[in-house]
Amino acid sequence: MTVVLETRNLCRNFNALKATQDVSFQLHEGARHALIGPNGAGKTTFINLLTGVLAPTSGEVLLMGQPITRLSRHGRVRRGLARTFQINQLFPELSVVESLGLVISERRGNGADWWRYAGRLPGLGEEVAQIACDFGLDEVLDQRVADLPYGKQRLLEIALAIALKPRVLLLDEPAAGVPEADRHEVLARLAVLPGDVSILLIEHDMSLVFTFASRISVLVEGALYAEGTAEEIAADERVKAVYLGEGDDE
Repeated sequence: MTVVLETRNLCRNFNALKATQDVSFQLHEGARHALIGPNGAGKTTFINLLTGVLAPTSGEVLLMGQPITRLSRHGRVRRGLARTFQINQLFPELSVVESLGLVISERRGNGADWWRYAGRLPGLGEEVAQIACDFGLDEVLDQRVADLPYGKQRLLEIALAIALKPRVLLLDEPAAGVPEADRHEVLARLAVLPGDVSILLIEHDMSLVFTFASRISVLVEGALYAEGTAEEIAADERVKAVYLGEGDDE
């Protein structure tokens, strides 16, 4: 299988603290892969290293076989790596249609003053409408983002990431904070994300992890502790001892 995202001996130290310890990891094309671990395992640090928020102390990050270790966050997005966040990173004063239009226009290179030319950008309206429909946002297109229910905000953040047409999508706790009544919609939309997008899910909800992921990596104290199919991880006594029996994640 084609490897789309890879780390080689990735390390990140904060003075004497080794937050990421020699992590060699592969995400395959079309994957539905989850990253789990107990509190303080280093998952957030690892994702920040993948996306360029943090620079590694040593080691490499590769996307589609090409090194991106020294690329900026924006450079990684342009190469096809997108992410969502535990806490929404949205445009609260824009409407849903404006948010989608802005992101799609930026992807096409028309981000500056995009609204002046929106009506003349070929296919923009159709693409906005299709993505909105795919994520159940078609009935709230004109609503201000800040006024949306939180479940819809989470769906919008995933929709904006998909609007970038990534090769790899990192989902950081997509259902975090979503009321139980709205979780089913978020989970349903996750289940039908495009198959050509390779996904790494960071999540503490084990029911979501085992429903979504076909492969799981376990991070403990900044190091890869175990990796395997969902069935193998569920049956791994070591994983149960350090994590699955504990409850909360970071």
